Amino acid sequence: MSDQVQVMVYHQADDYDQVLVAYQESSRRMAGTPGLLGNELQQGVADRRSFAVVSRWSGWDDFATWESSPGHQEQTAPLRPFRDHSRTRPFEVFRVAARYGDPFPGGDRS
Repeated sequence: MSDQVQVMVYHQADDYDQVLVAYQESSRRMAGTPGLLGNELQQGVADRRSFAVVSRWSGWDDFATWESSPGHQEQTAPLRPFRDHSRTRPFEVFRVAARYGDPFPGGDRS
């Protein structure tokens, strides 16, 4: 099992462009965060109003340190209005159990 952690935060919105702008701003604010390996915005295929931001972290300690930091709320503020509160939990944290291939081929997706 890898030490890496992936976090999925679920969002819901009618306007893709608004979500994209918020995602890009949050990503800009998080640039250089220790332990953050990258993130990507995903859009639902069956429900185009459904979005998820998937971020990869080098390990639980880096993620937990960032999540409990004062800057966490400010960095993610642009996306907060789109959070999908229809779910029991609007986010999930996963520890990577196994991997085949590169989950983010080609590097940065900004």
